[in-house]
Amino acid sequence: MKTSASPDRLVPGWSPGEEQLLDRCVRPSYRLDLMAAGQPCVLWLSGRDRPGVHALGTVAGEVVDGPGGPAVRVRLRLLADPLPRADLVADAGFRGAEVVRMPAGSNPSWLSAAQFAAVLSRTSAPRLRP
Repeated sequence: MKTSASPDRLVPGWSPGEEQLLDRCVRPSYRLDLMAAGQPCVLWLSGRDRPGVHALGTVAGEVVDGPGGPAVRVRLRLLADPLPRADLVADAGFRGAEVVRMPAGSNPSWLSAAQFAAVLSRTSAPRLRP
């Protein structure tokens, strides 16, 4: 899931290691049918101020139609040390990720197993419950 708002703007007072349930807007596409509760996800901060992975988590519900369009609930744990875009782009396993190739793309973006493994290899954050 991409966001242009920093985690502290998404959830004021969100502390590293703390879990939050967030509803994230998603764009209607075939990808919504591929999403399911329990699947892993990341929170990617886009833009110029500290871009990269700021939280890890799971999809916590089904895609639902809301007043602003489709949305999905995710359970995310804020990382103590965000994974900078520059470090991830330097990783051969990650550099082809959609969030790098198409930074203006809409939610949800997709990571391959190798790209997600590259993210996980750079953090010691505990796994979340589905």
